[in-house]
Amino acid sequence: MKYRTLGRTGIEVSDIGYGAWGIGGGMWQGGDDDESIAALECALALGLNLIDTALVYGDGHSEQLVGKIASKSVTIATKVPPKNGLWPARPGIPIEKAFPYDWIISCTEKSLKNLGRERIDLQQLHVWNPEWINSEIWRRAFEDLKKSGKVRFVGVSINDHQPDSALELARTGLIDTVQVIYNIFDQSPEARLFPLCHELGIGVLARVPFDEGALTGKITEESKFEPGDFRARYFRGERKRDVIRHVAALEKDLQGFGSLAEIALRFCLSNLAVSTVIPGMRKVHNVQMNIAASQAGPLPLDLQAILKKHAWEKNFYS
Repeated sequence: MKYRTLGRTGIEVSDIGYGAWGIGGGMWQGGDDDESIAALECALALGLNLIDTALVYGDGHSEQLVGKIASKSVTIATKVPPKNGLWPARPGIPIEKAFPYDWIISCTEKSLKNLGRERIDLQQLHVWNPEWINSEIWRRAFEDLKKSGKVRFVGVSINDHQPDSALELARTGLIDTVQVIYNIFDQSPEARLFPLCHELGIGVLARVPFDEGALTGKITEESKFEPGDFRARYFRGERKRDVIRHVAALEKDLQGFGSLAEIALRFCLSNLAVSTVIPGMRKVHNVQMNIAASQAGPLPLDLQAILKKHAWEKNFYS
């Protein structure tokens, strides 16, 4: 396992982190707690030392599983869900509806209880609206949580496919990290967000490196998901066919370079603004394969150049 510094926080984190949405259950069907715990334990044994979870994942279940097995030396990031339950944040809705001060504080208290910790290493707002930039609510809540010792560092998880919505926020100097979608298909953070984060020393957690499974190469016309699994909606209609076409073109260009999943992770690691990549992992063999990408390291420049032409502007979350 290789490590990078999480921006100006000074924390050394594994460049492959653990995305813990799937182990919460709920919108991710088909897993079980024993399997999830085995995967978490395997990851930690192999040197992974950052886990990203959220209060809303399985209504706290993900945090509770993480709390059972993560030692104090493991960096834990979690998130405050919007009180109005809207993902992504909608324009025109004031912050009082999504993140009132008392809500941010009370959600943090719930997360601390779920995790069995006295302090959260990184607390994040789960969505962001740039219209909230001048509000004292989020500023005061973050400041008070840090002063109380309940939170060490703070950040924001940026809305799906909207990296530029956090540029002004980053310039305030009031956040330590951003979490953003970044993968072979969505390369948009490279244009403005990543250079700014690198300049300002803001840590970057790159999420959805596999595009919810599309970039594993395992999505076919016959792929089916259990009732309640959000992927049934994500890949609905003609979307599977679109994915298959784009992945086929990608794999044609990647012949001889290795597996698509490994290249997808190494693509993220090739950008030095990225502090850690947080794929979801519910099985031991997935943990082992993903962590192997850390050892392989960034992609050669010629392969990075090939992947540039596979950027794909879409939003399957809408």
